[in-house]
Amino acid sequence: MANSTSANLKLTVQATGENSGTWGQITNTNLLILEQAIGGYSAVTVNATTGATLTFSNGALSNGKDQVIKLTGTITGNIDVVIPDSVEKTYIIENGTSGAFTVTVKTTSGSGVTWAATDKGTKMVYSNGTDVVDTAFTDLSSDITPQLSGILDTNGNDIIVDDAGAIEDDSNNPYIRFQKTASAVNYFDVTNQATGSAPEVAAVGSDTNIDFNLTPKGIGRVTLNGNGKIQGLAEKVTVNGTYTSNINFDTNTQGVQLDTAAATANFTVNLRGDGSNSLDASMDVGESITVAYISKQNATAYYNTTVQVDGSTVTPVWQGGAAPTAGNVTSNDVYTYTAIKTAASTFTVLAAQTQFA
Repeated sequence: MANSTSANLKLTVQATGENSGTWGQITNTNLLILEQAIGGYSAVTVNATTGATLTFSNGALSNGKDQVIKLTGTITGNIDVVIPDSVEKTYIIENGTSGAFTVTVKTTSGSGVTWAATDKGTKMVYSNGTDVVDTAFTDLSSDITPQLSGILDTNGNDIIVDDAGAIEDDSNNPYIRFQKTASAVNYFDVTNQATGSAPEVAAVGSDTNIDFNLTPKGIGRVTLNGNGKIQGLAEKVTVNGTYTSNINFDTNTQGVQLDTAAATANFTVNLRGDGSNSLDASMDVGESITVAYISKQNATAYYNTTVQVDGSTVTPVWQGGAAPTAGNVTSNDVYTYTAIKTAASTFTVLAAQTQFA
């Protein structure tokens, strides 16, 4: 019976009684081919336009049997590197070619794995005898979509997210997007807690005192679902040094307005969202806002004669049952207004005047 050849590595399979005097040499060659398949390396220079076909010589060392292959040379068009059909083998292949063209490693008759025109990276692939398949066992930085098969443990290391990078859902919609500030020193700590204690999101960093900003988009509001507890609260005050008898009170940007210039005439207070947004657009039905306007009075006192919402006059419900008919001499008169939105463009306004002399 004559010798035969193995299907994949083309080893010489010696028949009984064959190879008298050459048995040891053939065995040594087979061992070298096995070594080549396990840890061998070849640099294969490809043709600029036609690529290359890896060789599988019977009973001899050849480049298609190496475990690691680096493709070299300058290419001037898209090329194929061909593995003969029926060969089953794994490869680590580096695209070391020059030239911005694709490189595809494939079987003679089947499909393969393609390096993009600018991809000069390394891939682990295998031939199943019909096609060449990408194992995706490459660096996370390559152009693939890695998937975890278990828990990701950072082992005490940080996760770095590029500016405007996001954590996304399975439809690639952002859950959270991260924005970078150059030389940032302040950030958040998120702390879980044991039974009976509340988890915490805290502003921390190298500054001694750090605000914690929650910023809605446009005229949206920050909503606290459930009950709330405030341990300290500061309210935005606008200090205005110029008197006008038509006061536009912007509820989106202030809770209190203090006029330090004395009133010189009776005045109208118009409640609105701000210069670009109405109060109606800034509030939902079933919401209320409460604001205060502080009017400085000298020897001749003036008072609020008209209340408006978004430029339309309303009739407030005044504390004590009657609207004021005068201001208070040498006083800071405080007017408080609570606007309750009961329907679209419909408000109930509660108002009060208090003298602070």
